[in-house]
Amino acid sequence: MIIAALPILLPLITLILLLFAFNRRQWQPWIGLGGSLLQLALAIYLLIYVKNQGILVLHAGNWQAPFGITLVVDAFSAIMLVLAGIIAVSISLYSVDAIDRQRQSYFYFPMVQGLLMGVNGAFITGDIFNLYVWFEVMLTASFVLITLGGEKKQLSGAIKYVTLNLVSSLFFLAGIGLLYGKTGTLNMADLALKLSMAENSILMNSSAVLFFIAFSIKAAVFPFFFWLPASYHTPPVAITALFAGLLTKVGVYSMIRIYTLFFVQDKLFWHPLFLWIGGFTMVVGVLTAASQYDMRKILSFHIISQIGYMIMGLGIFTVAGIAGAIFYMAHNIIAKTNTFLVAGLINRVTGSYNLKTIGGLYKIRPWLAILFIIPAFGLAGIPPLSGFFGKLILISAGFSAGEYLISFVALAVGLFTLFSMVKIWNEAFWKPRPEELPIYSGEKEKLPFTMVLPVVILGLLTLTMGFAVKPILHFAMEASAQLIDPSAYIHAVLETANFKHP
Repeated sequence: MIIAALPILLPLITLILLLFAFNRRQWQPWIGLGGSLLQLALAIYLLIYVKNQGILVLHAGNWQAPFGITLVVDAFSAIMLVLAGIIAVSISLYSVDAIDRQRQSYFYFPMVQGLLMGVNGAFITGDIFNLYVWFEVMLTASFVLITLGGEKKQLSGAIKYVTLNLVSSLFFLAGIGLLYGKTGTLNMADLALKLSMAENSILMNSSAVLFFIAFSIKAAVFPFFFWLPASYHTPPVAITALFAGLLTKVGVYSMIRIYTLFFVQDKLFWHPLFLWIGGFTMVVGVLTAASQYDMRKILSFHIISQIGYMIMGLGIFTVAGIAGAIFYMAHNIIAKTNTFLVAGLINRVTGSYNLKTIGGLYKIRPWLAILFIIPAFGLAGIPPLSGFFGKLILISAGFSAGEYLISFVALAVGLFTLFSMVKIWNEAFWKPRPEELPIYSGEKEKLPFTMVLPVVILGLLTLTMGFAVKPILHFAMEASAQLIDPSAYIHAVLETANFKHP
């Protein structure tokens, strides 16, 4: 069905419209926002369709799998498409006033749509080489976005960002080459089928290791995370929020997809490794965040720490564990994006991201303190916010599976995350204003409606996820069950029932 291709075609059409309207620069934000709204509406429709009708498959050009390009929307893909749509709308609206006119004039909105096209393509592709192609589309668009403006710190951050991501692409490409050489196919469902029947499938570990390194760099997992805090604090905060919400999650999505679909033969090696890597990622990220005073650096290190929770769910490898990872990822995409957007509002008022030069904001903008508390305490896991339930599901799954060490680590890291969030709140809002700053540069300025509205919407979504845990978790459990037993996925793509998961 052609509708399966629309998550890719819609941002592409929006991008083309933006290029045609290049000389109508006042139209650019609104065309971008319109395209993002349509993507969100489409993603919600696909989620409902998959829920009611099952997995949606498109064989491009009527070339049947495994020979042609296959697009697949299952429950996991549909959830990620909806989250991408929410972030696309939020960032498009926030950018109307947050991105300066010079950057808007140099293809900002077309590049955002290019990035969304790559993200959506990665979520629905059923072919491992096409996944590589969508990663490169994302890398190209994100490199342009991170360098827009040409400031020295941006260029420095961009070089680190693109260098490590190119290394990741090389590992990914090498893994694809080895895998194709051994199996003769790149279709993910066909790979799962062939590897389930191969007697020497453990020999695929060389490819699995290359994929693991590639996705670990993309997802900023320990010890491959150092490019992220070196680059994410350099572009305007709207771009950082877009990256924080979506880019690393595509790496996590890919890791969950392939290590539940076809790299499942050597569980005794991979699952403990994921648990160890997840634990180290949590601890290193949160401890480093606690030592920072730049809000964007604190939040960037927290991205790393919170990726560890998602990897923990993959390592537990039960329906509850994977469902916990999906629920936590959904919460994190919304809350993490929102904390960066609130940091942008604080910067708009004070002119700074450095907590040492900010203080007393609670007296002059008390509502801003509330807007910060909701996503920040959500990330820290304070009940009844969404992060609490995400962590609760993961930790419960860990105890149920007998993984006590990683479960205690997850509990302890939650306390350190709370410390970091309280530190930001205390420094920015509660402590007295620094004496050398009698007035902030934007103290008298009314904050633009387009910047406040996305923050309010994302805050409400964080609250909603906390109060509507049951239906959201139910769908996450369905998605997790499809991942743990991919028979339905393989049958939908290959139309064969000849599959038995190892």
